[in-house]
Amino acid sequence: MTQSKHKIAVLGGGSFGTVIANILAANGHATTLWMRSAAQAQQVASSGENAAYLPGYKLDSRLVVTADLAQSLKGADSVFFAIPSSAFRSVAKQVKPFIASGAILVSMAKGIEAETFLLPSQILESELPGHPVGVISGPNLAKEIANKEITATVIGSADDELCSRVQRLLASRYFRVYANHDRYGVELAGALKNIYAIVAGIAEAMNAGQNTKSVVLTRSLAEMSRFACKLGADPLTFLGLSGVGDLYVTCTSPLSRNFRVGLALGEGKSLDQAMSDIGQVAEGVNTTKLVKERADEMGIYMPLASALYAYMFEQRPILESMRTMMVAEQNTDVEFMVKPNER
Repeated sequence: MTQSKHKIAVLGGGSFGTVIANILAANGHATTLWMRSAAQAQQVASSGENAAYLPGYKLDSRLVVTADLAQSLKGADSVFFAIPSSAFRSVAKQVKPFIASGAILVSMAKGIEAETFLLPSQILESELPGHPVGVISGPNLAKEIANKEITATVIGSADDELCSRVQRLLASRYFRVYANHDRYGVELAGALKNIYAIVAGIAEAMNAGQNTKSVVLTRSLAEMSRFACKLGADPLTFLGLSGVGDLYVTCTSPLSRNFRVGLALGEGKSLDQAMSDIGQVAEGVNTTKLVKERADEMGIYMPLASALYAYMFEQRPILESMRTMMVAEQNTDVEFMVKPNER
């Protein structure tokens, strides 16, 4: 493929940042992957693979890997942020002197900032005003993308031009990008589903039956959309890839870090042990705490999140927490119905 006129920076050398950067480079775009660690960047550049996250996944020879932030951003018209939520604002501040005027900014993070309850795209708007901002989210397990399994994602933004550009940049024979103007809903869904992936992992470890797993999945979706709607998101967003699609993947796959945390907890390990076993950031732990506390403040009914919070942070037995959830759950199945005259 001939080289495009676009220059792209992907910030963050984890598994998802790596596969997205590689797709962009393989599509012929001048792409630089920035990694915080100079030693790691050198290793990836010399070996042609990110062995720490995706061993055996060969990177396109045109992908530039560096720990020099200024170099990675020089002339970039599109910047993708694959940074954990805990470090997101710090990196946004660091890049400010190097971002080109008019560059589009796309967050790929799935978390919430603890101090402010802001989502990553809102942090970008705060720290880097004047740039179009979008969000990528969906059922996107990096190892499956690396294996070129058919995958789809969502670009969430009110900016049609940004959506179209991201769709063109990333489109390939195995990776499809859909657009959604509800950026807040797309991004909030990506953060919230991590809570329920932990719950699903616990249920799996406890040898729950298929009936029970279906209850967990559907009530998780109801709880997510209930919370998001109260905060201003479109509940219909949760019926798409960034909602039920991402929820299904993270609640059923051992490739999901949050699901693996739940498995470890369900096997009787402490939270610290579970996190240590994963060895990577599992956003759902902090998200559970933040969402439960916000739900209490706003009077939003969140029995699953509350049960998980009680188990992880109040040392209540998991069986007690789960039974409380099942008894307390409200009776309505579907909360958001289309009225006859709206069909």
